[in-house]
Amino acid sequence: MRYRRIRSVLAVLPLGLSLVISAKCFAAETAPSPPRRPNVLLIVTDDQGYGDLAAHGNELLQTPNLDRLRASAVTLEDFHVDPVCTPTRAALMTGRYCGRVGAWTVTHGRQLLHARERTMADYFRASGYATAMFGKWHLGDFWPYDPGSRGFDEVVCCRAGGVDEIGNPVGNDYIDDVYFRNGVAESFRGYCTDVFVNEAMRVIRRPVQSEQGQPFFVYLATNAMHSPFNVPERYARRFRELGLPENRAKFYGMIENFDENLGRLLGALDQTGQADDTIVVFLGDNGTAANSGSEGAFNAGMRGDKGSVYEGGHRVACFIRWPNGLPSPHAVSELTCHRDLLPTLIDLCGLQTLRDGDASGFDGTSIAALLRNRAVDWPDRTLVVERQETTPALTGRTSPVASAKHALPQHAVLTRRWRFVNGELYDIAQDPGQATDVAAEHPVVARRLDDHYRHYYADVYANVEDDARIIIGAPESKSVEFTVRDWRPTSGNVIWEMGQLERDDLWIHGYWPLEVATAGRYRIELARYPFESARAMGAGSASLRVGPVEHSAETQPRDSSVSFVTNLAAGRHKLSGALVDASTKRSRGPYFVRITALAD
Repeated sequence: MRYRRIRSVLAVLPLGLSLVISAKCFAAETAPSPPRRPNVLLIVTDDQGYGDLAAHGNELLQTPNLDRLRASAVTLEDFHVDPVCTPTRAALMTGRYCGRVGAWTVTHGRQLLHARERTMADYFRASGYATAMFGKWHLGDFWPYDPGSRGFDEVVCCRAGGVDEIGNPVGNDYIDDVYFRNGVAESFRGYCTDVFVNEAMRVIRRPVQSEQGQPFFVYLATNAMHSPFNVPERYARRFRELGLPENRAKFYGMIENFDENLGRLLGALDQTGQADDTIVVFLGDNGTAANSGSEGAFNAGMRGDKGSVYEGGHRVACFIRWPNGLPSPHAVSELTCHRDLLPTLIDLCGLQTLRDGDASGFDGTSIAALLRNRAVDWPDRTLVVERQETTPALTGRTSPVASAKHALPQHAVLTRRWRFVNGELYDIAQDPGQATDVAAEHPVVARRLDDHYRHYYADVYANVEDDARIIIGAPESKSVEFTVRDWRPTSGNVIWEMGQLERDDLWIHGYWPLEVATAGRYRIELARYPFESARAMGAGSASLRVGPVEHSAETQPRDSSVSFVTNLAAGRHKLSGALVDASTKRSRGPYFVRITALAD
């Protein structure tokens, strides 16, 4: 239509002028426009193992949409993540080992991704993408760790490690819950997976103004299939009628609910004409939790499940589909991992780099050539998986072939052929179930892989500091709330389940590492229960210590919190407190803390 209008104008102009204009207009009309950058939809499910879909041999599950996605995608057959939630998410977002970026376990403040790290969302946003995150973040709930501070333009998420855990509003149970839209609490109707998928579909269906319109990067990280296993009855009923234990019936029901939602997502891409120009990546975050409270769940013949450094704890499904950018579906048999996905997406999407020597800064590597099915000489590689506890201390089992005699965390060293697991050696090609330890038959291999782990450990934890700190007094953090999940225990441990708040037999203590950005006056409030609940603490007195500053106060058993106003110097401090029970005179640490900077 535009060219016809130009031609009608040229008809009334002098011949010479019309020829010049015609040539320029024709060139502008026919010049090829640069290809539209692909959208990216990154989907991570929680606790769904390799065997938790029909296409991988689970005869009880009906997962037609997962199976359809797999059939139309590049399948990474030997793909690995970390054995639990936070480490996988930290490595996925940064392309680096979780220990290197400070988020190696799920509580104790060790789930906070270092503020200095660049996330996948940072890369996409710097390259002009609209970025959104929906679901479970589990890398920090306050500035500078929360998803809104890590490159995402819009966020709807739960806090902590799941929608029902300490740090979330009281009463969350997966259905009709309160989540946080860009940091503000909001009530939602419906099942948690349905809600997060609805938000993702809103972005997918947002009108694209032109062929060169802004592409999107959506990170959809469902809370399902994490415990407690809760799902609308219609999804669990079939499995219960098959005689499955209750937890597994609900767990499988959660998977089928997700599969139904995946069908909605893929349908929205089709309906909006964006399917061919969208990279869809699907993976699980660790091994299956289907064995929780039951035995005999299908695990595709692998040993171990969630939390284990045996194969079943970290080998998961990974499918990557991009109709316009990748060839026909095929399987990649080479050893790959979640740390590979960020450098791969940088390649596929042409994202600009954000750090000097990006490629050398990643512990993963781009697998774009493998996805494109190019004939490449892909070398064998050596990867590490570990189940670190709350600190990077040398704890766990001692390797029988280790040259040093100190103990190490639970760990596995992976190559194409071998799995070196806590000093045991398995030929994974011949023994996929890891039934026979062959370390004695291959001592040179065992020693080489053990040495690799020790060099890895010394490298990754070389600069470990107590720097995953709660920052107060910065312009972005005038008021900060945090919980017992984030403390470093000094007596007892961390608690994370809402029900644990009720336990009157817990006399536990801990401290929080603070960074005071600006010296000044601060109000520090302590409570046993969430502030919004206004529940009585039952305490007769309370005390507070921040660095060298100490305060104490008498309280009434009916008080729901206690407040102190104090001057704090800039710098690093430890914060701790005690709530003395009015009846037993024993004390526990406060489970909830709120700090607010006050005007001079």
